[in-house]
Amino acid sequence: MIRKFRLGHPYDTNAVILPLEAESVEDFPFKSGINDGCFEFSFFMQKDDIVYGLGEAVRGINKRGWIYESYCSDDPFHTESKRSLYAAHNFIMLDGSGCFGIFVDCPARVRWDVGYTQTAETKITVFAQAFDIYLITADSPREVVREFRSAIGKSYVPPFWAFGYQQSRWSYHNAEAVDRVVRGYDEAKIPLDCVYLDIDYMQSFKDFTVSENAFPGFKEYVSAKKEQGIHLIPIIDAGIKKEEGYEIYDEGIKNGYFCKNAEGSVFEAGVWPGVCAFPDFLNPEARRWFGSKYRYLIDMGIDGFWNDMNEPALFYSVKGLNAAIDEAVNAKGKNLDLGGFFHIKDVFAGLSNRREDYSSIWHSIDGKMVNHQEVHNLYGACMTRAAGEYFAENYGGKILMFSRASYIGAHRTAGIWFGDNHSWWSHILLNLKMLPSANMCGFLYCGADLGGFNDNATRDLVLRFLALGVFTPLMRNHSALGTRDQECYSFGGADDFRDIIEVRYRLIPYLYKIFCGASENNDLIFRPLSFDYPGDKIARECETQLMLGDDCMIAPVYEQNVSGRTVYLPEDMRLLKLSGTRVESAELKKGIHYIDVALNEVPLFVKKGKKIPLCQPALRTRDLKTDELEFV
Repeated sequence: MIRKFRLGHPYDTNAVILPLEAESVEDFPFKSGINDGCFEFSFFMQKDDIVYGLGEAVRGINKRGWIYESYCSDDPFHTESKRSLYAAHNFIMLDGSGCFGIFVDCPARVRWDVGYTQTAETKITVFAQAFDIYLITADSPREVVREFRSAIGKSYVPPFWAFGYQQSRWSYHNAEAVDRVVRGYDEAKIPLDCVYLDIDYMQSFKDFTVSENAFPGFKEYVSAKKEQGIHLIPIIDAGIKKEEGYEIYDEGIKNGYFCKNAEGSVFEAGVWPGVCAFPDFLNPEARRWFGSKYRYLIDMGIDGFWNDMNEPALFYSVKGLNAAIDEAVNAKGKNLDLGGFFHIKDVFAGLSNRREDYSSIWHSIDGKMVNHQEVHNLYGACMTRAAGEYFAENYGGKILMFSRASYIGAHRTAGIWFGDNHSWWSHILLNLKMLPSANMCGFLYCGADLGGFNDNATRDLVLRFLALGVFTPLMRNHSALGTRDQECYSFGGADDFRDIIEVRYRLIPYLYKIFCGASENNDLIFRPLSFDYPGDKIARECETQLMLGDDCMIAPVYEQNVSGRTVYLPEDMRLLKLSGTRVESAELKKGIHYIDVALNEVPLFVKKGKKIPLCQPALRTRDLKTDELEFV
């Protein structure tokens, strides 16, 4: 059962597609009220209650004990102390003494105090004057998710080849660099389907351009890669370079498609190309215009994109930078004491992504000017909506699309990746814990930067990260400028990497079937063990293992310098150790077991009476013989 409660006249976020009559928020059946101009409501939790949800967020599957904020934030340091990451997924669910879910459909900031201030209380604060709240009740958490997902619509299904292994780096800066990557994988006989193009493929970092110096004859080059079975996936950023004569900028200025300042001038801030204007993606006309621009690259043979920097990320605003420079000039020649020095330092350190700058952005919505802070969490989702709607209208389901920033509703046209993580062992577990939470919010095509984006990865870390990535729909290895090479052939001993990635290719038909079923049935690919074993205390508290579909359980190794891990089986299961084309099998009884897992092995636990189809591996998804399967 779903009930909808409304305060004021909220902006239509396009998150919920199920038509429901709205009740007054005064009838919302939780303790609620206005405090300091914000709407607050709360519910109490019993000791053993679990709180799920919030999609892409730090900490555990059970969200108790921390404060989270829905405020799309460009922050690459995903530590336990953070409250916001790149997405705003405003769905939360309680399981235990009751069973219900809450979706706060509000694109402004929302704070979720889940037992942090008061251990037994979840308090939700909505920083807006108009919004909808949905209350979903059912007999089990899985049914709550299905009810919610039926209201927000079916999840995006990418092309089949998008389940192949994908290699990315900031940056493969020219055609020769891309060729080296493809050649490196092919010579090592490691499967590969996609290579990513970061910002250096562009001319001066301008969207919908290609550098002739870096990629001469780009259309022919894309075609040549396609003949090799390789898809090139270019990045698209939110900021449009301020440059007269640049077609995208000129059109945006002429037609009023860019975000404004309060006085009506174009809002300007620095990103990769320098000073940029930002398309007003909340304006449907501007959305249609921007979406159509992807055709420039599609006509060259490109069939996949990743949208980035769309929180939006701001290196500085022109106004903020000028003010900081004035502060520095005024300090010149002065004897700066402790306070004076750190003031100047903080002025420049705080230039990026200032909420003060966000507050100076204005959008045109239904003929009215709306401040950005009222709709901040929709900006990236509407950028992706611009592309997704254009793709759906013109290309069917043939284009891969995923985004960094997101809001519930964007799951219908794109996937997500979990942003700029680190080459930390703890981020294997963080990736695992985000998967069911993202699925609850409709995002099925998702994954993290395998091996970690920031810092230098070690060989064993990348192998263990990939062994989890075998099961994530998006299986992409991505690393940052200045870090150690992270391609699978770069570490030596390529056989181990081949063994892991061949397991992925053997499982692709099975994983794709699970994915399509979850989309069609508004279900999850990944579930906490507690969903399936609600009366099992150990299963309810387990956060290092997940159910995969209805047949399996996964339990990756996530610690350094260990030969395996301890696993809890909530019922008798069969352990499969998959490595290349090899399969080792053993029956295990319900209970706690220590399992040895070599660096080139992927453990998978299969429930009694279930069977798993495997195909023979191939270097490309197009070469998989999906009708020739063996069953384990």
